[in-house]
Amino acid sequence: MKVTVLKLSLHGQLVGYLAGFQNGKNVFSFSEEFKENLSRPTLSLITHPAFPYVEKLLAEPWVRKQRLYPTLSNLLPEGALRELITQRLKVHIDNEFHLLSYLGNDLPGALIAEPMEPELVPDYILAPYGKVKAVLFDKVQLNNKFSLAGVQMKFSMTEKDGRYNLSDNNILGDWIIKTPSTKHRDVPVNEYTAMRLAQLVGVNIPEVKLVQLSKLDNLPPINLPDEELAFAIKRFDRDDGRRVHMEDFAQVLVKYPHEKYNSANYEQIGRIIYRFSGNGLVDIQQFSKRLLVNILLANGDAHLKNWSLIYADKITPRLSPAYDILTTSVYIEEEKQFALNLGKTKDWYSVSLAHFQSWAKSAGIPWRTIQSHLDDVMDKARSLWPNAMKELPMNEAHKLQLKEHWKLLHKDFRI
Repeated sequence: MKVTVLKLSLHGQLVGYLAGFQNGKNVFSFSEEFKENLSRPTLSLITHPAFPYVEKLLAEPWVRKQRLYPTLSNLLPEGALRELITQRLKVHIDNEFHLLSYLGNDLPGALIAEPMEPELVPDYILAPYGKVKAVLFDKVQLNNKFSLAGVQMKFSMTEKDGRYNLSDNNILGDWIIKTPSTKHRDVPVNEYTAMRLAQLVGVNIPEVKLVQLSKLDNLPPINLPDEELAFAIKRFDRDDGRRVHMEDFAQVLVKYPHEKYNSANYEQIGRIIYRFSGNGLVDIQQFSKRLLVNILLANGDAHLKNWSLIYADKITPRLSPAYDILTTSVYIEEEKQFALNLGKTKDWYSVSLAHFQSWAKSAGIPWRTIQSHLDDVMDKARSLWPNAMKELPMNEAHKLQLKEHWKLLHKDFRI
């Protein structure tokens, strides 16, 4: 049986080898040097030396069919962007090994996946599988290699002199550009407005801006509506050409993208942040603010993949800046729920401070460290948002819908 092998590395250290077999099986094995190095860079929280049962997890190969192990599968794009890439590669949409092989130099975070020459594959990687032969990967020469998880059409681009280019030649993108949706009206100005409102009440966000479509160069042939603006957000996993590692909570909890709405709750995420973050108190306070802001902004899409940890020092997890905050209710008729359970409810219009107190208790977080931060969000939202809305570019019909949403919230959160 023929097999191709990828070498996976993180910050210059070998992490392991991913073998892709002809029958669709994928096997990832950690290298001995990675397993034995207790100062190793963190690939995922589950590989951190302080994480429970980490030795057992590193000792056993990660084996899957077609799909990759969730830690790797979640690095790949979803939806329309995935379809676009697989069509250009002429591979099946579920062939994740091939996708990772192609996109491996500009993945989210700092992991790099490189196809190996057959003669360089260590014997011990293939020895357990009998008569197998390492072969050269069938390289496909396409420009514009990038990978960003998410269902919107979004691209990793480089900015120079006010223009944004979908570059090749292994230049890392430093901005995520989201083009207008062909399905929903005015999504870029919606997201820009929501992110700015979140920032006003203390949510940590990257730099964001609206960009004229005429300033985007080298885009692939995609359908675009009659709108002029794209949404741009600075990549926080890039720092002046340097890769900064990160992972979303689907990776942390070892869930596939299709499980992002129904396989966890905000108590679990909060418990992990509070216990494992390099500054658990500050990060859980920020997390609680974002939970409330998602309710206030009628964002029903704060699922597992829209919360992330970042490893700025290569080892220690911290809550990443916020991203993908927008008012989803204006596009989904009768939407009244956020993405995951909080205090045993998902209902925007019944959730109260009591639910947040229940959430904190369940997650093992002292309520006294949370309540004042929620009060601060509400004070700022009530005093700043009504005037800010007049200046922000969300379309007027959506502004009216958001203001109606505020009137329907529990009295604890009404604006």
